[in-house]
Amino acid sequence: MVRLRKMTSPMLSLNNVEVIYDDVILVLKGMSMEVGEGQIVALLGANGAGKSTTLKAISGLLKPEDGEVTDGEILFMGEPIHNEEASKIVRKGIFQVMEGRRVFEHLTVEENLRTGAYTRKDRRNITRDIEMVYEYFPRLKERRKQTAGYLSGGEQQMLAIGRALMATPKLMMLDEPSLGLAPLLVKEIFNIIQRINQERGVTILLVEQNARLALGIADYAYIMESGRIVLEGDPQTLADNPDVREFYLGLTEVGKRKSYREVKHYKRRKRWLS
Repeated sequence: MVRLRKMTSPMLSLNNVEVIYDDVILVLKGMSMEVGEGQIVALLGANGAGKSTTLKAISGLLKPEDGEVTDGEILFMGEPIHNEEASKIVRKGIFQVMEGRRVFEHLTVEENLRTGAYTRKDRRNITRDIEMVYEYFPRLKERRKQTAGYLSGGEQQMLAIGRALMATPKLMMLDEPSLGLAPLLVKEIFNIIQRINQERGVTILLVEQNARLALGIADYAYIMESGRIVLEGDPQTLADNPDVREFYLGLTEVGKRKSYREVKHYKRRKRWLS
């Protein structure tokens, strides 16, 4: 079934953004994209395309890695955020779930969830929202007193997403949530991501190498290569594109995967479709 896009005004806009690491390494090269409020937007691409750097530019996490936005602008709810500190960006409603299930291993599951609420002022609602997280992830409730370092990889991913929910985000950014997980568990987590979007109204920017899964829940998708967007469109259109099918969704007729730069129908990106 094709999902209808819930396009409204853009919640997030990146306009010709350039990012440089260590003053010399140009990673993003005129990166432009938009995320509409209430959408799930997928950002696809091979390793090294610049997907994680894009998320870090949005969430303010470039500085610890000697990176910076050197050109262009990032707007959230119409306001520039590319020069803001990460803590202020979280308070504005953006929360990034990092690649690799980064939880506080020495804390319990419930203590981890409470750390996600550290910027909140409505302290009386925190316990209520912990129970909300447990409704999405019943396994976490069963292990609420268990030290997070002893959870399975899938449970740690659930905990990382649950901790993000505790920040009551307007925009949740997920970096490779399927990485290293069994297929059945990945399907379960993606179903929950879709429920969070539909039931809580959380806008989601999803970075993912599993293009088939990402396109299956997204309202709109971008394909990134070498620091810029090379293709964009609604998920079904991209899934039906022979080059996307060949490079991201399967193999060539002779069983050999090509570089996306080699495909004969390679086209530059189109403008945002309304």
